[in-house]
Amino acid sequence: MSSQPAFRLFGFPVHVRPGFFMFMVIVVMANGPDLGLWLAGFIAVLTLIHELGHAFAARATGARAEISLDLLAGYASFVPTRHLKRWERAGISFAGPAVQITVSMLGLWAMGVHPLHPGINAPDAARALWWAGPVIGLFNLLPILPFDGGNIVLAGLETFLGKRAQIVMLYCSFALTIGGGLWLLNQPRFGAVALYAAIFPLMVQLQMFRAHRESKQPTAGPAAAEVAETAAWHGDLSRMLPGQVPSPWFRANQQLHQTSPDIARAVLLDDFAATGPRQWVPPDAADEATLRTLVDMLPQPLPTGNSYAEQTLADILLRLGQNEAAAHYAADSYRRSASPISAFAVARGAAALGDRETANGWLHAAETLASPGWIAQQLRGAPQLAQLTDRGVIAGDFG
Repeated sequence: MSSQPAFRLFGFPVHVRPGFFMFMVIVVMANGPDLGLWLAGFIAVLTLIHELGHAFAARATGARAEISLDLLAGYASFVPTRHLKRWERAGISFAGPAVQITVSMLGLWAMGVHPLHPGINAPDAARALWWAGPVIGLFNLLPILPFDGGNIVLAGLETFLGKRAQIVMLYCSFALTIGGGLWLLNQPRFGAVALYAAIFPLMVQLQMFRAHRESKQPTAGPAAAEVAETAAWHGDLSRMLPGQVPSPWFRANQQLHQTSPDIARAVLLDDFAATGPRQWVPPDAADEATLRTLVDMLPQPLPTGNSYAEQTLADILLRLGQNEAAAHYAADSYRRSASPISAFAVARGAAALGDRETANGWLHAAETLASPGWIAQQLRGAPQLAQLTDRGVIAGDFG
């Protein structure tokens, strides 16, 4: 992450986004102050403990980890320093809910209530801890993506299915989420829990489908759309193709000079929230000074959203020499929706920092998801990565 963390805990940077506080307010409003305050407090604490479990497990493999707390969820992003084995990735996924469940059950035992079910007459604090701990922890172990249980199953499926494991697991997760959501909606006692249980994973799954589809699209050479974007930066908008629009970075730069920084910032942020098909190409023709000004206008932590916007921002950070920030940002993007483009961006950032092990590990991660020939094509434009890793011979072939 390029932003300053809110605080550090056991050496891990912890970023707290506004959505996290919004979620706590929603929890209190939905459950009333008596139960809601306890529930919001325990969810906040146990979410942090959950992510610490991931972070410590990642650190045990030699990876560098960061924690972010956001709306509906927290997540621990990590940058491996070597290729992780499947059981190591599964272990990192399992560590979060395992610590969450263990700590909360010890807390229930200390309160003098049954840790598996406190009973309807238990005090609000005990009932809140039971929901925030064992219930949410076990829910996170469901074998569907993007939950930890789904990532554990995915690591096992890769043994048998290889690169096809992710898309197979994604289709299975989507079907299970639809089926489970419909069943929960027919159970009145679950109420709002049913909406969260279905809508949150479905939203992430749709993002993962989109990222998978985009990663399979062949990367073309200089195309008419790229020529049109370049012409726009030189003052000629007449070459835009039917359906194409100038990049949000071009439009934000226009607003910066014609209106105000607030409107320019809004243009960029709106694009991160966009869900339709991409209609623009990256601003490769923009000069670094312009891009730096626009990046500095973005809120911190850096915005997230659709995968194409995130990948473009990661590339811009690399171009500006903000290599560590780019690596962490792309690793965060990969954590939310694994794609070879994000993994390759992390590898490029690590290579620019001279970290050979990390670069090799993420390059291998990109290979496991990419279509044949994609890595070789990308290395053509990343000679530093090709030379630092064991792909230097490939890079030489391009010369």
